[in-house]
Formats: sequence, structure tokens, C-alpha cells
Amino acid sequence: MNTDDPLSRAFAALSDPTRRAILERLTAGEAGVVELAGASTLTQPAITKHLKVLERAGLIGRARDGQRRPARFLLDGLIPVDDWLRRAHAEWSDRLDRLEAHLAAQSEATTEKESPNA
Repeated sequence: MNTDDPLSRAFAALSDPTRRAILERLTAGEAGVVELAGASTLTQPAITKHLKVLERAGLIGRARDGQRRPARFLLDGLIPVDDWLRRAHAEWSDRLDRLEAHLAAQSEATTEKESPNA
């Protein structure tokens, strides 16, 4: 199993609540490590490590602004996750529809066996 594909990196990055909180914050606008650490109980080095994971997953981008390297949320980083969820939703919807039809047919057949004169 390839764990270095974009989907696996995105899910791995999103699996951590701290990284999800950072992404949530970045949806409001770009922020640097100092700003992100100020809104958290984590140290700046810990925030930097989380940002590196998010960046490798393609969920954030970082630019240089003098000494500051603000991070910004990259919506396109969620495309692999969105594609996977859409396929999974379609597949499971289809399976559940077929199960529902099968159960309805079974119920109808059982009802006919129980009351043959009806």
C-alpha cells in the first residue's frame, strides 16, 4: 500500500485535531507561526512541525514576507479527499439502495407465504 500518495498524506494530516484547528484558523486568513502559537498551548517549534505536515500534504502554502513565513489554506489540497469521499458516497449509496430493494423483496415474499389466500 502506497502511503505517500496525495490522498494518504491529506488524511494523515487531517487525522490530527491540532492540524485541523490550524486549518480552521487559516480559513479566516493567513497567519504566521507566532500568531498560530499565540492562539494555542503549543510552542512555536511544535506549530512549525504541524505546518510542515500540512504543507507536505498540500493543504497549506507558505510564502516569505521578510523574516515571517505566513501560512495560507490551499483549498485544492482537499481535492483528493473530496474525490475519494464522492466515490465512497456513490458506492455506498448504491449498495444501500440495492440492500433496501433486496429487503423489500424479501419482506414481500415473506408476506405472500404467510397469507397465501390474500
